[in-house]
Amino acid sequence: MARKGATGKGPSGGGGQKGSSGRGARDRMFTRVKSARGRKLSSTLWLERQLNDPYVHAAQRDGYRSRAAYKLIEIDDRFKFLRRGKRVLDLGAAPGGWLQVAAARVGEAHVFGIDLTEIDPMGAVTLMQLDFMEDEAPAQLREMVGSDVDIVLSDMAAAVTGHRQTDHLRTLALVEAAAWFAIEVLTPNGTFCAKVFQGGTEASLLSMLKQHFRAVAHVKPQASRKESSELYVVAQGFKGR
Repeated sequence: MARKGATGKGPSGGGGQKGSSGRGARDRMFTRVKSARGRKLSSTLWLERQLNDPYVHAAQRDGYRSRAAYKLIEIDDRFKFLRRGKRVLDLGAAPGGWLQVAAARVGEAHVFGIDLTEIDPMGAVTLMQLDFMEDEAPAQLREMVGSDVDIVLSDMAAAVTGHRQTDHLRTLALVEAAAWFAIEVLTPNGTFCAKVFQGGTEASLLSMLKQHFRAVAHVKPQASRKESSELYVVAQGFKGR
């Protein structure tokens, strides 16, 4: 579930940044990484991409734990669901970039996050190391949040196998599980925001979301890498159970 990105610890609430996009770093000179003995080509290409990614540099500058923070900033600037006092549950939250954005916008004490991997403490944000797909996870999550939440976020993606269709189906299963859980814990008019992939959001999932939410849209933030097929589905106006 954990997202890759810059892992430098930043301010617990993201420092209150107003949405720095990283675009100012686009003029940086390109850094070429030489191959090294014992390093795979894929690792060399990943390192080169990280060194030349303006959002990685922006995250380090702004104190965000990952470049993914800018994706949520852009999504929320458009859809405006992270409002002060709203209760937020972030599924697949490590290393914490989305948590920082949510905490800055709604207040630390209203944010909850889980991930397969341990998440470094973040002020008053409530954290738990938990496999969302375990049978006992829903009950543990309900106990952790204590009551219904206003927003469920999911940046979860299955571990990559290299087989595109397999990876797509495994991630889709995570999204569907997150969506059904959101339906169980959201307050009326709540929001569900999750990562999907182009080609992409299956008809059954979209049909389910449209049945339970008043508005469903797709968005590809500028911070999503151009070569990536990731999209985000935003379902707003939960109709209630």
